[in-house]
Amino acid sequence: MTQALANGFRGIDTANQRKHYFEAGVGSALEKAFAEGQVRRADLFLQTKFTFLRGQDHRLPYDAEAPAPVQVAQSFEKSLEHLGTDYVDSYVLHGPSTGGRLTPKDWQVWRAMEAIHASGRARLLAVSNFNLDQLRLLCAQAKVKPRFIQNRCYASRLWDKPIRDFCRVQGVTYQGFSLLTANRTLLDHPGFKEMAMRHGKTPMQVVFRFALQVGMVALTGTKDAAHMAEDQDIFDFTLSDAEVSAIEMAAKPHPAGT
Repeated sequence: MTQALANGFRGIDTANQRKHYFEAGVGSALEKAFAEGQVRRADLFLQTKFTFLRGQDHRLPYDAEAPAPVQVAQSFEKSLEHLGTDYVDSYVLHGPSTGGRLTPKDWQVWRAMEAIHASGRARLLAVSNFNLDQLRLLCAQAKVKPRFIQNRCYASRLWDKPIRDFCRVQGVTYQGFSLLTANRTLLDHPGFKEMAMRHGKTPMQVVFRFALQVGMVALTGTKDAAHMAEDQDIFDFTLSDAEVSAIEMAAKPHPAGT
């Protein structure tokens, strides 16, 4: 985290889910950066998440027996404490409670998040790991629509194009994660490497440039300073429309015999 700030990153994505994130560690790094005058809170876009019980381990940020709205409130207060702030820029529902339609519990959680938004302590609301049907339903019935959706983005699934198309109409911004780790086969493809060479860039930089040009916010979790610099060095070249189309359709299955 300290290294990321030193390398110019100002958007921070975390979660109150000790199983996969260390939210308090983010807060410690921010406290140090603030004290040293490296950044101000106003310079940052700080995003964290509420995670249902099924996504947690034994280190719970709330009472497992409490009603869902109480769990949201407890988790959010703990997030503010961890992060040393009195507001977050975006508060994310870290996936629905089931893989099917939205349940009453999902709606209880969203209404609790809407109350936090109304208080001003979460400036925007968002979702993660939602499918298109779930996102449609939420946008149709929410009092406060999500401003972002954050999904693992696979080339083999057309980079989530149906969801991205829906987002474009709804004014929702798509945040893509695992853009590299979920697409190793594409990154290793000779044709993709050749495209990168034409631009004097790495295949990884081409993926992030592609994401930028199709309207995604690309998330990166690298801990390597060299990779951090590389990830940001994508603003001095542009992919052609043909290249963007080729990348978008690169992993689309072809009919037999073609």
